[in-house]
Amino acid sequence: MLDNRHELIAALNSSLVSQRYSPVVVRNYCTYASGFLDDLEQRGIPVSNVTDVQVEQYLRHAIAVFKKRRGRRPSARWHEVPRSGIHALLRLVHGQWPPAIKPTCAADEVRFSICAEYEIWLREERGLARASIAALIWEARNFLARQFDHGIDSLAGLSVTDVDRYMDLRAPKLTRCSLKSVAERLRSLLRYLHTTGRVATDLSGHVIAPMLYAYEGVPSLLDRGQIIAVLESAKRDKTPAGLRDHAILQLLAIYGLRSGEIRHLRIEDIDWRTETIHVHHNKTRAGTLLPLLVPVGEAVLAYLRSGRPETDTREIFLRTRAPYRKLDKLYSTVRRRLRDAGVQPPGKCGPHIFRHARAVEMLRAAVPQKVIGDLLGHRSTGSTAPYLKLATEDLRAIALDVPGMELLP
Repeated sequence: MLDNRHELIAALNSSLVSQRYSPVVVRNYCTYASGFLDDLEQRGIPVSNVTDVQVEQYLRHAIAVFKKRRGRRPSARWHEVPRSGIHALLRLVHGQWPPAIKPTCAADEVRFSICAEYEIWLREERGLARASIAALIWEARNFLARQFDHGIDSLAGLSVTDVDRYMDLRAPKLTRCSLKSVAERLRSLLRYLHTTGRVATDLSGHVIAPMLYAYEGVPSLLDRGQIIAVLESAKRDKTPAGLRDHAILQLLAIYGLRSGEIRHLRIEDIDWRTETIHVHHNKTRAGTLLPLLVPVGEAVLAYLRSGRPETDTREIFLRTRAPYRKLDKLYSTVRRRLRDAGVQPPGKCGPHIFRHARAVEMLRAAVPQKVIGDLLGHRSTGSTAPYLKLATEDLRAIALDVPGMELLP
């Protein structure tokens, strides 16, 4: 065990260094991983048999040791470093951590089997995007887990009461829009269960969801002056994060791309010779070839030269800290850059407000709705229609006078 422990720590050190973790992080991760292995050795537990239970037990023990040595409890986030180091070690040993959940009873086996078949059906029969499938599968697992609490045969006797009870359970703390999404995901599962013969009656029509009216909410919108202020503020930040964020904001402001389209943009998607950029629309699975405009090209090139870490990852925009992988989301980045520029939209302040602004700018420039939809990657002109309500000043300009209105007080 002792020799194996040294080999594991050496392998962990090598793995972390190859991922370009800082020397301080490598040292801390290896220290906590080594302590965890010592604890396992004393308890006679092979590292190959470790579960989440042993990890949490060790972290509680480490907190107790910290308190005993220093006379106080560690900070609320102190456990993140030892946990990350231990998880890095376990990923090295197991190949994946946290490990995939394994069925513990007959009900779990049935639930896992249904979800696995449902996922294949969503992907191959309905052709849904990965993010949509993930949301549908999460809802399916949650619903089936609660249903099977009443017994493994409870699915055959699924009733409207069971559906209503689940929706009542999910409703608290959800907005009307979120609750409607839950209802749509549940309807999809119920239709599938009926189609495959697992449920005798199609209960999807009995799922009650809140009514949402078309275009009932007007999203936030940036004017040209605010966009320029945000771009200039980010441009002044010459750190790696600043160079990255400025390039992202240029893509948002000029092309109106979706967050996922920017996060999945790869090195080979930019052709510097022909000055074009290939955008993969994640919602429609289509592609658009756009001209690489000068502000965008200069911003991306500055990031690639001076801000992007050296890595084999093909996505252009990466985290600024190891492990260097593509960004998970852009919302916090955009929100921070808006705040730094002193721009405070009245509503949501995520990357989509740049998309709204770009659409309105094109509408005001008399660009045909079909062309706007093509640039934004919309599947139909109906998807572009919601942006029309944002050009309120344009609508006021063409408003008709109503006879008799001048007589009203």
